[in-house]
Amino acid sequence: MKITVVGAGAVGASCAEYIAIKDFASEVVLLDIKEGFAEGKAMDLMQTATLNDFDTKITGTTGDYSKTKDSQVAVITSGIPRKPGMTREELIGINAGIVKDVATQLVKHSPNVTIIVVSNPMDTMTYLAHKELGLPKNRIIGMGGALDSARFKYRLSEALDCPGSDVDGMVIGGHSDTGMLPLTRLATRNSVRVTEFLSEERLNQVSEDTKVGGATLTKLLGTSAWYAPGAAVSSLVQSIVCDQKKMFPCSTLLDGEYGLKDLCIGVPVIIGKNGIEKIVEIDLNDAEKAKLKESAEAVKKTNGLLE
Repeated sequence: MKITVVGAGAVGASCAEYIAIKDFASEVVLLDIKEGFAEGKAMDLMQTATLNDFDTKITGTTGDYSKTKDSQVAVITSGIPRKPGMTREELIGINAGIVKDVATQLVKHSPNVTIIVVSNPMDTMTYLAHKELGLPKNRIIGMGGALDSARFKYRLSEALDCPGSDVDGMVIGGHSDTGMLPLTRLATRNSVRVTEFLSEERLNQVSEDTKVGGATLTKLLGTSAWYAPGAAVSSLVQSIVCDQKKMFPCSTLLDGEYGLKDLCIGVPVIIGKNGIEKIVEIDLNDAEKAKLKESAEAVKKTNGLLE
């Protein structure tokens, strides 16, 4: 089973590493436009195989999409990363052209591929892939919500002073600092609502810290984060390849679900061998519905910059 990761930078290399370590794929292909870069990353990662006990083959290539032929899943991480002070939306001009070209090349060599979009602004790049490729909507997935939810659970475990494995929670809405909607009302600690443990004020702080999770790391690191995005992608890829049918919030093309149409935004979905196998509609209260609608309007405004 072949998996392709386009973009061998920090995020792409982390994707490849986590996929390889989980040992569910036969081959991971890293592709980059920088001469020798993907080959070097692949060689470095392969030299960890005996140390990390995996058998996945990792290969690198400079711009040769023929090496990606017959990939079951392809991950698009390519594009410029955020710098401190930048919004994800400010990346649209450069990244739209990159994602369009990459997605077209991937489908040319792997017509049955399922595509996971990581490049920012992620919801708009996912929408662009749908419009350019015309693939069935289940085969194009935006990664953002899976990452945002991991950050939400980290902040919840921090506030609760408990292990992360105790906590469950979800972030829906746009993958942006203002568009995310952490569902604090529904979050739990071992099936008990976290509202039983944390004050409204503390939960609001958790929510706000989650929303700026990416910006916080960009300020600290000087560029976009990579470990958590790589891990989020690997979980989505594994759910597809192993047909796990796990539920993740992901950016998907909506056609009336949640009262929204003709945009990609984060909602809970079931991920299996066919990509997005089901969109899960959960009961939101009036305030959550209003925030999701507001987030959708912001995503549509960004989508308008593609025209």
